[in-house]
Amino acid sequence: MNSLSSEPAKIEEARIRAAYAKRQGDTRYSWFSPGHLFIVQERERRLLTLLKRYDFVQLKTKKILEIGCGTGYWLREFIKWGGRPENISGVDLLPDRIAEARGLCPEGIKLYCGNAANLEFKDSTFDLVLQSTAFTSILDSTMKQQVAGEMIRVTRKFGLILWYDYHVNNPWNSDVRGLKKREIYKLFPGCRVYLQRITLVPPLARWIAPRSWLLAYLLERIPPLCTHYIGVIQKRE
Repeated sequence: MNSLSSEPAKIEEARIRAAYAKRQGDTRYSWFSPGHLFIVQERERRLLTLLKRYDFVQLKTKKILEIGCGTGYWLREFIKWGGRPENISGVDLLPDRIAEARGLCPEGIKLYCGNAANLEFKDSTFDLVLQSTAFTSILDSTMKQQVAGEMIRVTRKFGLILWYDYHVNNPWNSDVRGLKKREIYKLFPGCRVYLQRITLVPPLARWIAPRSWLLAYLLERIPPLCTHYIGVIQKRE
């Protein structure tokens, strides 16, 4: 496990807390927004396809962890797909998000407030470890490497690390920074990394989806119009 006692680490942790606090109540992420619904459904379809490809369809037998779990959206999705609450854990830096997750998630899910750069789990504990738009909020390169190292450490030998995050910068949000493929490979040395582009540029998706779902679907097949990577990272045997 890593030590987070250094002053730069404390400063970065405080910055992340403040950045997330500013995002509360953003109506762009409403389920009643056609653009957001399109993005979420395409992401779900692609992630389920990956799980099937890697023979992870029997989620009821898998131990699952999400870092940066927020209010537990992905944790509840894993249950919808067949996971058992008692096998699912989530970690988040913000106490208010963990408190909200406890009210939203089924009893049995284990929720922890803490920094993913210092996970309180034994080596090789989980079959699946997910991060979804957590790394783009970490601007400190040392902390990114620590979090990635912890994800590798707690993943079992034949387990999967699931990745979903921006590969481009957001010109309207200086609190996030996209991760290019080269940086992701560097964060997970010695691992097999499979990534594909996904998520139509969100402002474009929000404009097109209410008018033509088919056009939004076709445009998302054009890689330069996609803002995220989705993929799988595996330890080498």
